[in-house]
Amino acid sequence: MYEVLAEGEGYKVKRIEVKPGQRLSLQSHEKRSEHWVVVTGTALVTVGEQEITLRVNQHLIIPTQTKHRVANPGDAPLVFIEVQSGSYLGEDDITRFEDDYNRVRES
Repeated sequence: MYEVLAEGEGYKVKRIEVKPGQRLSLQSHEKRSEHWVVVTGTALVTVGEQEITLRVNQHLIIPTQTKHRVANPGDAPLVFIEVQSGSYLGEDDITRFEDDYNRVRES
C-alpha cells in the first residue's frame, strides 16, 4: 500500500507500507532511481545481487535499471519513504521479474 505525499517536475515522494511477512515485486525502472528511508520496522532489501537489512533511519539509493525488492521480515508493519527522481515517474515504468500478486507480464 502506498500514498503519494508530494510530486513535481522530476520527483515524486511516496509513503509505502509493507505488512509483516509480505514483500513487493522484484522489479526495475528504466527512467527513475529511488531513495528509500525506513521510518518504522525492518526492511530486507534486495538490490542487484545483494541483500541488505535496513532499520529505522537507515536508507539506500537504488540506481536506474537495477533489480530491487523489499520484504518485511518482522512482526510489525514496515513503513518507508521513497523519493523517486528521473525523467519519467509513471507507474508503467516498472518491469516485474517476480511478483507474489501475479503482476508479471508475459513476454
